[in-house]
Amino acid sequence: VQLQASGGGLVMAGGSLRLFCTDSGRTLSKYGVSWFRLAAGKEREFVAGISRGGGRRSYGDSLKGRFTISRDNTENTVFLDMTSLKPEDAAVYYCAATLRFFADEPDKFDSWGQGTQVTVSS
Repeated sequence: VQLQASGGGLVMAGGSLRLFCTDSGRTLSKYGVSWFRLAAGKEREFVAGISRGGGRRSYGDSLKGRFTISRDNTENTVFLDMTSLKPEDAAVYYCAATLRFFADEPDKFDSWGQGTQVTVSS
């Protein structure tokens, strides 16, 4: 699996963004996928995860309700919809894939995308 994360950018606080995680190898449907983020001076944080078929979803603490993860296996894409963005959401967002049904711990993932920067202005 070869992941590409995209969709990041600059948004004002309270705004929304949609991130995309795609696989150039077109095998993403075989993988559970999660999003993590890394902000300057902070540890990597689990954002959201979705199982291979989309039936199980999980979110990091305090993110549920503002962030939604989904996938379209026919389009080989996992989405992360982020709403009501706050300055503290600013980070590089990475998508990662695991052959496990589902995972939320970084060491359980087999492949990582290159990251996409999200900047939130106050």
